[in-house]
Amino acid sequence: MARLAEATARPRSYAMVLASLLLAACRAAPDGGGGLPSGAPPAASAPSAGATPQGASPQGASPQGATTATETATPATMPCPDTMVLVSGDYCPTVQHRCLAHTKEYEREQEQREKSSKLGVTLPMSRISERCLRYEKPAHCLANSRERMRFCVDRYEWPNEAGKLPELAVTWLRAKQQCEAAGKRLCGVEEFNFACEGEAMLPYTYGFERDASRCNIDKPYVRPLEKATPYDDCLKLPYCKARLAELDQRSPSGAMPGCASPFGVMDMNGNVNEWVSLEGEKAPWRSGLKGGWWGPARGRCRPTVTAHNEIYAGYEVGFRCCKDAPPLRAEAATEATP
Repeated sequence: MARLAEATARPRSYAMVLASLLLAACRAAPDGGGGLPSGAPPAASAPSAGATPQGASPQGASPQGATTATETATPATMPCPDTMVLVSGDYCPTVQHRCLAHTKEYEREQEQREKSSKLGVTLPMSRISERCLRYEKPAHCLANSRERMRFCVDRYEWPNEAGKLPELAVTWLRAKQQCEAAGKRLCGVEEFNFACEGEAMLPYTYGFERDASRCNIDKPYVRPLEKATPYDDCLKLPYCKARLAELDQRSPSGAMPGCASPFGVMDMNGNVNEWVSLEGEKAPWRSGLKGGWWGPARGRCRPTVTAHNEIYAGYEVGFRCCKDAPPLRAEAATEATP
């Protein structure tokens, strides 16, 4: 009413008054953007597929979330539950990541291996992980075409609650059961890749340079337990429980807001290794680990560890769940017109 009174008190034409009222209404309307603030912790509702955290580089990507149709955003028709994030876009199955600088310990060991190889000496398996400090950007898609993907993924590592420590020392079979009991499933390798790297194919969720201040990575290595024991069983054994407490360097889910993927999924690099399902494999080798953990490991999006079977319960192992998103409903074209 105050805006109307101010408009009618002046000797202006009816058309001018109407125009001013329409402008005021537009300014008062709520912002329709659903993206997260840059580098901020995710809100309870799912962010826009185009939300990019601070430090994430868009090089080599088509515009995130750019589609030719819009979908209804009412609570009853949201594509993913509040605790999950919609991942939608064009995924590159084969990516070239060129490392420009490794850690000094890794480079020294590689030099030693080259010298030994020339002398005909075979060294034992390395215990020094390949950690790249800086990648060439942009990344390059080597596939002839990209694949359209659309699915929901837990915002946090299981139990998928902000501020809680993620579950650890869990077998692949147990993780699968828990996801299915919640009406979800374990993520696949390519689903994890895309949710972690986005359309820009980032080596790390936050960009092309390794940064231990962004994610829970590169903590000092502590010699693990001689035998991997599931968490609940370990707590019943005094020695196992005490040793696990010495090893445990988890961070609460979402405690490092800079560790967000381009879609707003948290802690996909570091914290705990995450179980995924390997398509086409048979039991007991349907299990893979992704993302790395808190120790001095690779801790990036693409690598997949396949050396552990479905009953392995490593002290650093957790998981998160995925589920199919409902089909996109084409309700209105959004292509820009000249």
